[in-house]
Amino acid sequence: MSPWTWFGVGAAVAVLGAIRATFSPCGQSMLASLTPYAEAGRGNRWRVTASAFSVGAVCAGALGGLFWGSLGSLAPGGSWRLVTALVVLAVALSIDATPLRTRLPLTKRQVNEDWMSTFRGWVYGVGFGAQLGLGFITLVACAAIYATFAVAFLSGSPLIGVCIGAVFGATKAASLLPAGMARTREALVALHQGLIRVEPFSVRAVPVAELAALAVITTALV
Repeated sequence: MSPWTWFGVGAAVAVLGAIRATFSPCGQSMLASLTPYAEAGRGNRWRVTASAFSVGAVCAGALGGLFWGSLGSLAPGGSWRLVTALVVLAVALSIDATPLRTRLPLTKRQVNEDWMSTFRGWVYGVGFGAQLGLGFITLVACAAIYATFAVAFLSGSPLIGVCIGAVFGATKAASLLPAGMARTREALVALHQGLIRVEPFSVRAVPVAELAALAVITTALV
C-alpha cells in the first residue's frame, strides 16, 4: 500500500476520532472554559488563546505522529503491517460501534483547569492544545484515537506519521471554533444544547470512518 494511502486511512480515522472527542467530558469542559465570554472574564483575548491552542494542538499532534511513524520505520516491512492494521481497525470498530465504547476511556486524566487562574491565556492555550493534540495523555473518548496513531506506526514513515498526527491536531484545534460564538451566558447555554443534539451523529460517524478504512486495507490485502 502506498504511503499516501496509509495517510488517507489514518486521516479519516483521525478526523472522526478527534471530532468525537469534542463530546467527551474533557472536550465539553474545554468548550465551556475557552470561550470569548469566559476569556473576557479572565482579562484575556479569546483570539489569542484560541490561536495558541491551535498551535499547541497541531504541533503536538505532528510530534506524536512523528514519534510513532519513526518508531514504525525501525520495524521490518512486509504484509504484517496491513494485517495488523486490519486487526487494529476491526477491534476499534467492535468497540466504537457497540456498547463496549462505554468501557472507554482508559485514560481519564483531564487538563488542569487551575492553569486558567495562574497563567496568561496564550500559555494555557498552547498547553491545553498540546495535551489534547497528543491524543493519549488526556481522556480518550473512542478507540479510533488509538487506531489513528497505530496507523501512523504501521505506515512505517515519519513523514506520514507527521501528516496523520497534524490532521488529528488540526481537527482538535478546529473543534474549538464553535466556542467562538459563546459571547454571552445565553450563547454558552445554547452552545451546549447544540452539542447535546448533534452528539448522536458523532457516535455513529466514527464507525463509518473505521469501516471505510477497513475496506481500504482489505482491498490492499487482496
